[in-house]
Amino acid sequence: MVGARVAPMMEWTDTHYRTLARLITKHAWLYTEMLAAETIVYQKDNLDRFLAYSPEEHPVVLQIGGNNLENLAKATELANAYGYDEINFNCGCPSPKVAGHGCFGVRLMLDPKFVAEAMSVIAANSDVPVSVKCRIGVDNHDSYNELCDFIYKVSSQSPTRHFIIHSRKALLNGISPADNRRIPPLKYEYYYALLRDFPDLRFTINGGINGINEVNAALKAGAHGVMVGRAAYNNTWNTLGHVDSAVYGAPQSNVTRRQVLEKYQVYADSVVRKYGDRPSVREVVKPLLSLFHSSPGNGLWKRKADAALLHCTTVKSFCEESLVVIPDFVLDSTVGQAPSGCVDTFAKLSNSLPPPYATIQDEALCA
Repeated sequence: MVGARVAPMMEWTDTHYRTLARLITKHAWLYTEMLAAETIVYQKDNLDRFLAYSPEEHPVVLQIGGNNLENLAKATELANAYGYDEINFNCGCPSPKVAGHGCFGVRLMLDPKFVAEAMSVIAANSDVPVSVKCRIGVDNHDSYNELCDFIYKVSSQSPTRHFIIHSRKALLNGISPADNRRIPPLKYEYYYALLRDFPDLRFTINGGINGINEVNAALKAGAHGVMVGRAAYNNTWNTLGHVDSAVYGAPQSNVTRRQVLEKYQVYADSVVRKYGDRPSVREVVKPLLSLFHSSPGNGLWKRKADAALLHCTTVKSFCEESLVVIPDFVLDSTVGQAPSGCVDTFAKLSNSLPPPYATIQDEALCA
């Protein structure tokens, strides 16, 4: 089992968020924000600022992006010294800045030969497993067979054995990344068909999965692994707090949010202004702002937090000033039992799978 993973998210899954997440879940795989290969190469004298992380973050995956094989090779070689547990190549970002002007991200799905070359280069310069994160298609290139052609070419021409599948296609017509997470419909049937047609590969499902019930439902339906995105950031406590027990079978956690905050505050004050003016108190506090999602006192706390950030110079003083409005029973309660309830999102997909994929090789033999 590939297990539960927290999706890489630009401006969200930095080392501060990952430190907080690891205080809540010990087992979920965490991902960096996407780092462009050029950033790593051009910042080789300042790499700690971009690549350093605490040992407690393991297992942690570095996601890189780019379209230049030489830079991908150099970036992976430089990153190898930091001991990430996996290197993931971004073939799924639909942002106009990345897939448009940058000509990488999801646009690379249109060039599987290059992706295979990139994955070979990345694997050759790394000591850890490699993986690809992609969508199910791009614009009108959205048939199941075209997705399979991409998977087949990349896996047969490179060491790639793990694909993370965002179960929507991407639209490269200038719409925002947020709209690309909303407008294209989810097609989970494509994901489950891949499990059938590529039994020697490992696939993680991603897209539209918002809670532990859905994670377990996807796994029960046969998913090798499940990746959660915004829910793991916007509702950190309730989403990640159940992962270890519900997915990995670990004993139910007795940690409380007060204990998490005490440990995080020590970490946060140790890194504030580590690189000149960065990170600021606001930057290291940012992951905390979803910790009380839907809990009593959350709205008042966010207003207190906004006011405190105007003048607090340490995270300790921020916590002391803002947390007074959160009731003690909220701060001192554990995450409790995982929510009960039946999710049938994936249960009936076996009846709607696309026809089996005939590989390019098979078609050539039949011609």
